[in-house]
Amino acid sequence: MSEVHVSRRARLRDRCAASTAHDGPADAVLVSSPANVRYLTGRAAPGSVLLLGPDGHDTLVSAPGEGPANGAHPADDLRELGVEAPGSPAARGEAGTDGDAAVAAARLAERGGARALAVEEHHLTVARHRALTAAAPSLHLADLGPAVEQQRVVKDEEEISALRVAAEITDQALGELLESILVGRTERHLALELERRLIDHGAEGAAFPTSVATGPNAGLPGHRPTDRRVEEGDFLSVRLGARYHGYRCQIGRTFVIGTAPEAWQIELYDLVFAAQRAAREALEPGTECQEVDRAARQVLTAAGHGTALGESTGHGVGLEIGEDPRLSPGAVGKLDACVPVTVEPGVHLPGRGGVRIDDTLVVRPQADGGPELLTITTKELLAL
Repeated sequence: MSEVHVSRRARLRDRCAASTAHDGPADAVLVSSPANVRYLTGRAAPGSVLLLGPDGHDTLVSAPGEGPANGAHPADDLRELGVEAPGSPAARGEAGTDGDAAVAAARLAERGGARALAVEEHHLTVARHRALTAAAPSLHLADLGPAVEQQRVVKDEEEISALRVAAEITDQALGELLESILVGRTERHLALELERRLIDHGAEGAAFPTSVATGPNAGLPGHRPTDRRVEEGDFLSVRLGARYHGYRCQIGRTFVIGTAPEAWQIELYDLVFAAQRAAREALEPGTECQEVDRAARQVLTAAGHGTALGESTGHGVGLEIGEDPRLSPGAVGKLDACVPVTVEPGVHLPGRGGVRIDDTLVVRPQADGGPELLTITTKELLAL
């Protein structure tokens, strides 16, 4: 994908040459967010930053012990520079950076004749921003804003392919768990087993901390697994995702432990399923993001559970699990084709438990078959 990364950096450079998000034009750009660095370079070395220099060359500056990387594709003209560790003779000299790749990049931009450097202020700490100013005093630091994040919203087919594989891995791990004996096992143990199975099937790791919730915990958003054991009659809600080539997906399912669900469990499940289906059907290019949220929220509100949905019905996914767009009441903007999002309504009844149903889908026009469902584990209410 080296040619793709070159193209992505060229698009960003063109945008910044015209105007940065907030402070006017800049002739150099410093990207420090790890997800953004990976998007633009294909490299994932911790602490690395990317400099789009005033000379038209791009440089990956690696943190101590992380680079420079080897094996660059010949189609990629990315230069690489390693930073000395703090305390080393080189780090204490004129070119010293205290081991900070961003500081080294700022000095490199200044030496290259840059006048204004666009930085990701939303990612830099105040202390690091001050260090850049001190290291390169002749540079004006402008705010790049979310320019790279906005560029990342619409995925190309290589990115969507990585998400498909992540979803396949996730479905496999969840399917295997459902075939095992669950009664008597703790939430924590089941979560650890799911994460192990993700890796066994080829994931780099979990896309986010796996959530397993049983009984009165079921359906709680963001529930952290405890030592509560699975019991007969419980709702069991599971939320997990694989990370593959950096790309992250999400699935959430709810099951009943025992021979058959009770009437109230069926009623609640059918309600959440109807809300999720309404939101999924609203996923079309050109649809207002808030309309997707409204579709799910109206179903729950009509049944007296409108406040149970929380802040949003879903969000974008990719190199991060919570990207733009946001599918929420206050969301601004419309959906584009080739944008992967989650649809994840849920209802929790305090003291009784609840239901969550999460899917990862890619927005597609109706002419192409409508939204593409990536996570395909059954949404039937299974009794395990």
